[in-house]
Amino acid sequence: MSLLDTLSLWTIPAMLALIPLWGYIRKVKVYDTFIEGAEEGLKVAVQIIPFLVAMMVALSVFRASGAMDLLARAINPVTARLGFPSEILPLMIVRPMSGAGALAVTADLLKIHHPDSYIGRLASIMQGSTDTTFYVLTVYFGAVGIRKVRYAAAVGLTADVVGFLAALWACNWFFR
Repeated sequence: MSLLDTLSLWTIPAMLALIPLWGYIRKVKVYDTFIEGAEEGLKVAVQIIPFLVAMMVALSVFRASGAMDLLARAINPVTARLGFPSEILPLMIVRPMSGAGALAVTADLLKIHHPDSYIGRLASIMQGSTDTTFYVLTVYFGAVGIRKVRYAAAVGLTADVVGFLAALWACNWFFR
């Protein structure tokens, strides 16, 4: 077993041991602090459930109605000029809305085109280089009561476009 394999095998167990030890050394009541954090996390989870349900329902309606396919066909001429294969368009549409939906689209692409194909690699890189912008805006901004998200949405979507373009560049650079 190589050094890298050994390190990757023991990193999380080491962290699980060292973090409480570090807290104990610094005279932190580790268990009490953990329980307080878990309680606060549970309260936040309960607060964001309505926002999460609303986002998932909206995404399901969008996909089931055929609107996503219609939108993918509508923007295909633009993305084709940039070099994005049309098969990747559903991922580009779903990724800013839902991580779970994007993962399902990526899994479908990998099943059809295989992980080592250009489309499989591009989908994988896109999955890792973009974020779920609308999910973040809906859940996190909603949890703290922020209602005006116009500028944050613009910045988030711009970052997603940059991520998509960077994924295309990286995939072309390394795999074509």
